[in-house]
Amino acid sequence: MSDYKQLYLDFDQYLRQGEPAQKDRAEAWRIAIGLQAVDGLKTSEYLQQTARKNIEGDITIDEARELIKSYYLSKKQRNPDDEEKKEADTVSANITKILSSNTFDFSAGGIVSLHRRIFTGVFNHAGKLRDYDIAKKEWVLEGDSVSYLNWEDLHRALEYDIEQERSFNYRGLSQDEMIAHITQFVSGIWQIHAFCEGNTRTTAVFTIQYLRSIGFNIDNDLFANHSWYFRNALVRANYRNAVKGVDYSPIYLERFFRNLLLGEQWDLRNRYLHIHPTQEWGVQPNLARAANGETIQDNNASGTPQAPPKHPLSWGSATRNQKILVDAIKEDELSVTELLAILGLKDRKNFVTLYLNPAINSGLVQALYPDKPRHPRQKYCLTTRGMMLLQMLKDR
Repeated sequence: MSDYKQLYLDFDQYLRQGEPAQKDRAEAWRIAIGLQAVDGLKTSEYLQQTARKNIEGDITIDEARELIKSYYLSKKQRNPDDEEKKEADTVSANITKILSSNTFDFSAGGIVSLHRRIFTGVFNHAGKLRDYDIAKKEWVLEGDSVSYLNWEDLHRALEYDIEQERSFNYRGLSQDEMIAHITQFVSGIWQIHAFCEGNTRTTAVFTIQYLRSIGFNIDNDLFANHSWYFRNALVRANYRNAVKGVDYSPIYLERFFRNLLLGEQWDLRNRYLHIHPTQEWGVQPNLARAANGETIQDNNASGTPQAPPKHPLSWGSATRNQKILVDAIKEDELSVTELLAILGLKDRKNFVTLYLNPAINSGLVQALYPDKPRHPRQKYCLTTRGMMLLQMLKDR
């Protein structure tokens, strides 16, 4: 098992059994590290060791930040990924400090200041609005880009959106109306894309702080575990292409917030967000409802409801090995080598025969390249049916 995954297991231990202060620190680190996935970054082993010291109370968060800064200044042996690791480590520590504080500046200047606090020590332009127009090729848009706001109007747009939200009254709204409004507000802030880099991480931290400030007790695991989904959902909420028949699709971001604020169980995987998903990923299921055999309705795609599986899952319908494999994969995409390491197995042939193939044949697991079993980047993930079984395992 990688140190990165082991750190998350350590967090779970603190969150389950730690003292209140340890739980708070572990939660902040977990979110901060998870958000680095938005830009494909992973923290170093040194950061993980430093985070544990802070969680245990051996050092303060400011001491942790100084240790990380000194580590990279004094590092003699340079590795190709040092710059990426430095960014992930520094930003993680900065976000942890921010989330450990109860202060929050709900203003356009506050967002700019937040960007500076998150990326100080990483970007020379930390806390500075971009001064040029941008476009970004997106996988979920088949290489197309969202239309971002022109750079001349950035500060004025931030001020307008913040002022509109400040004067908004949530009193008397239904849960659905509240979720729709929060989705619209956060989506609008992100679409402004005020900074050259780091917009999604800034938007995520800003969103967490804002929701806390207006009384929400949020499930922060969503930002820790599904930050990449959060970003792609923002992309889909702000993309429209009449020629391709694609309209703005805030439903995916709404489902993120429904999980975050209402405890619903929408399957938050990125394949559902592609503008032309395969049949397997054409309808995003609510795992709690699907497990009960209810019809799943996707209000954004074709509008055609998807029936529950022909053979509804029950606890006893999967073998012990299938349950072990499903629990090992979770929301990840893993190779056979990675799965062998997680399960502590060595015999590849027996693993494929006793674990992998039965799970694939039962419709619980699928290959990323089903037509090319020997593809050099072959990995395996759970199907919708597999995610339903995973939820049953969690609920037991």
